[in-house]
Amino acid sequence: MATLPATTTAATYLHTASLLRFLAVMLLVLAPHFARIPWGETLAILAVLAWRAEAGRRRWRMPGKLVRGTLTILAFAGVWWSYGRINGQHAGVALLLIMVALKLTEMDQRRDVMVTVFLLYFVCVTHFLFSQEIWTLAYLLLATVAITATLIEANHAGEPLPPALSLRRGGSLVLQALPLMLLMFVLFPRVPGPLWGLPSDSGASRSGLSDKMSPGDIASLIMSDELAFRVRFDGTVPPPRERYWRGPVFWDFDGREWSEGMPALSQNPVVLEVGGEPLRYEVVLEPHRALWLFAIDVPDPRQLPTESRMAMDGRLLAERVVRERLLYKAVSYPRYRMDGELSDRARRAATRLPRDANPRARALAERWRAQGLDDAAIVQAALSMFRQQEFFYTLKPPLLGRDPVDDFLFETRRGFCEHYSSAFTSLMRAAGIPARVVTGYLGGRKNEVGEHYVVRQSDAHAWSEVWLPDQGWLRVDPTGAVAPNRVEQDLGSALSLEESLPLGLRRSGVDAWARLQASWDLANAQWNRWVLAYGPELQEEILGKIGLTGWRDLMLALTISLATAVGLFGLLAIRRALPARNQDQALAAWRRALKVLARDGLLQHPGEGPRAFASRVAEQRPELALAMRRLVESYLAARYRDAQPDAAALLGLREAARGFAHAARRKRAPT
Repeated sequence: MATLPATTTAATYLHTASLLRFLAVMLLVLAPHFARIPWGETLAILAVLAWRAEAGRRRWRMPGKLVRGTLTILAFAGVWWSYGRINGQHAGVALLLIMVALKLTEMDQRRDVMVTVFLLYFVCVTHFLFSQEIWTLAYLLLATVAITATLIEANHAGEPLPPALSLRRGGSLVLQALPLMLLMFVLFPRVPGPLWGLPSDSGASRSGLSDKMSPGDIASLIMSDELAFRVRFDGTVPPPRERYWRGPVFWDFDGREWSEGMPALSQNPVVLEVGGEPLRYEVVLEPHRALWLFAIDVPDPRQLPTESRMAMDGRLLAERVVRERLLYKAVSYPRYRMDGELSDRARRAATRLPRDANPRARALAERWRAQGLDDAAIVQAALSMFRQQEFFYTLKPPLLGRDPVDDFLFETRRGFCEHYSSAFTSLMRAAGIPARVVTGYLGGRKNEVGEHYVVRQSDAHAWSEVWLPDQGWLRVDPTGAVAPNRVEQDLGSALSLEESLPLGLRRSGVDAWARLQASWDLANAQWNRWVLAYGPELQEEILGKIGLTGWRDLMLALTISLATAVGLFGLLAIRRALPARNQDQALAAWRRALKVLARDGLLQHPGEGPRAFASRVAEQRPELALAMRRLVESYLAARYRDAQPDAAALLGLREAARGFAHAARRKRAPT
């Protein structure tokens, strides 16, 4: 096999050491994606990297067009086989990664190196499609410094630069770009939603509550410590028992599973009467790939967040699917009356039950009605049954059979919040009382070192709503009749010791580890609020405080700021291009002292040493001989005795210079 000079690779451009560093930087940039792409593609990328390193070490020539074309076709086929497509977020990123790796098979010219370097910058951006956490930014800043260092080294002719020098220069360039980046981030006009339309598979996978509910759904969700949202109250903070965060509302029941239903009625406006002191708060919602937003029962329809609407059953809905973190402000009233009058269509939907399902529960409700109990009394009868009889609140209920409500009420009597809300709502409907199931979250925990509250998936909850004449829809939480601690405090206090929550979800005392977790959560909360959720509303609020209102002011401020920044960078570049100013303090003091002699025409000639010049001054100005000798000795001591003059030597030189200048002016020869 043909060989090339030892100072180059087969590329005839990058030195072998520079190539190996380049491959290490590429691995650093691609590595986080390896957990997201198929393992076969990861192995293929690593194989190409290993081959390129060996080719550089042995100075092999690059493959021909036929081989490269075959590898490209195989790469497309592999991505298609893994995803069934070659576009979209996941498939597109996978295809980009394998193409960047295959670029190494033809990287033998300066242009190829430059293209690959800029592709690595682009790959850095793709990481934000999957994660926007603080650690992601820190990692990608490190990767950006490494790529910039590689770019510097690729433009350096001759032997490779020391790695520390390349990294230092790369870090300096990135650091200089940060102020401009922050300026663009703050002032560049924000538009609602993403800047460009992402493909249908964009964003994180759906998490949290579902648009359906069956026995066991919420109990399994409880075991997750995944964040649902953070909230910051403006003023009064309601107690945990009043922090019902309303989410999906279920109308349809097939005997086992509840679903939203009511598509025709969902367009009707809600009729809401509110009273009491309002609760004002700000929510930073995690992406869950659904439409619903969360608000305390119930949000004021007159003060809804931007680009949201309120459904006829009190649900707060976004105009588009929540695929990225969303910051919104809401106002709720703890005292309200919803739908004092119920339409016939809504009544039929809220009392519908499957014909042959759960006959024993239906018979119990009909027996209550036959006893002459009114609607309110039947509600209390059901709650008393849960409270007084042997019902148990557990995360591990037994499996239910064909009629799950009957099995729960009359056989197992062990269940979680979805079991109680489903059974209670079924009983109410069987008695002819309009009822529905509401899911969401209950409570939330205050961050010990911050002012915000954290609501996690472990706070998921389900409750019921019944409609009573002249009262409208009322919240009834049957879980509170069985496990009041769940409503008054938190989930952990309502469970037995045998089935306590995982360690990460236990509400223990504030120790060092808990404070560390709280501090990290506070940092993430600030990051989410001021960076990830920095949208049109927050930008308008912040810039409005400094007098920038409207797009015209914003663009003017952005233009002036960018022009100023570019001007400062230009001045810095000009200053660096100018000859370096003399920083020799001893020489500067010497030259200042001799200015008084220059007025009489006594100048130190080029190449004339200090002692020779002093002898000539003594011949022409004998009266200055002593002062000149002191000045010369002080100058020589300050400038030449040590590598760096100490403070005492410089001080002595300055005193001698002042004494010489004083003597020269006092004894100046007549003209």
